Amino acid sequence: MMKKIRLQDAVGTRLAHDITEIRPGEFKGPAFRKGHTVCAEDLCRLQKLGKNHLYVLETAEDEIHENEAAALLAAALAGEGTEWENDPREGKIAIRAARDGLLCVHTAALAAFNLVDEVMCATLHTHSLVPRGKIVATTRAIPLVMKRAPVERAAAIARQEGGVVSVRPLRRARAGLVITGSEVFHGLIPDRFAPILTAKLAALGSETAGVRFAPDDTGLIRQAILDHLAAGCDLILLSGGMSVDPDDVTRLAIREAGARELHYGAAALPGAMFLVAWIEDTPVLGVPACGLYHRTTVLDLILPRILAGERIGKKELAFLGHGGLCQDCTACNFPHCAFGKGA
Repeated sequence: MMKKIRLQDAVGTRLAHDITEIRPGEFKGPAFRKGHTVCAEDLCRLQKLGKNHLYVLETAEDEIHENEAAALLAAALAGEGTEWENDPREGKIAIRAARDGLLCVHTAALAAFNLVDEVMCATLHTHSLVPRGKIVATTRAIPLVMKRAPVERAAAIARQEGGVVSVRPLRRARAGLVITGSEVFHGLIPDRFAPILTAKLAALGSETAGVRFAPDDTGLIRQAILDHLAAGCDLILLSGGMSVDPDDVTRLAIREAGARELHYGAAALPGAMFLVAWIEDTPVLGVPACGLYHRTTVLDLILPRILAGERIGKKELAFLGHGGLCQDCTACNFPHCAFGKGA
């Protein structure tokens, strides 16, 4: 319950909420924090902020203040690899990455949470790479005072999933590259794929442990894969041979190398002929030729998720469709664009 008092009678009163100051183009934030005791020197500034009255707050047993609600919500939303401080600003609490890694948002739980009246949480896009300290989500209760029951219901929804936002670390993979194509194997054209793939792996903290070249021969491609596995590689990337020409035999070679789970085709462009397979627990990625001509492809969407421990299958490749159309901008600014953000 709120009790309204005149500003001139407010000296000695403790503020029930932050009072916001807005200076267009310069500043937006709390001029006075909740709990501040009003003194005579504050009255002029409060008048300039448009305050002719202040309010004394008295909460009932079944009510909750926005700051207490924000803390309860943040605790439920914050999953593994995130952190937050119980220091609400204007009723809001930010959740930050506690480590470098891949942000994972449980989007269905987030929607269910936000369907509860008078609470909200906004996040960055799921599967975004984030550095330690980055704000990945912010939550608040929308009114200054609200009933406790909806807040507890929203928190229960978030807790069911062990938190709605988490940050998964990327493992350091030892990748084996297999560059396929008779024209490269026989030296008719130079290889350009290995440097591209090596650079993408290095940018994510992984290493290229070995590179093997193979012609369009099922047996030789299969053997190159097996050699990498025998050498201890825990990630295999193959380039070329992913199209529909009769001499594109890379997919068959992957299956003959022992893949029992193989998914060909991704709902994203460039990269529709992308392949994900698993030889026991080792991921095998087939990179189509578009990787030579486009700076950003479906590989850039999937590789971080693989390194974060996600087992990519048909469903994950299908969900790339929403937002999976690269606009092929003259100046590529991925990941600061819409590509892959709908998945």
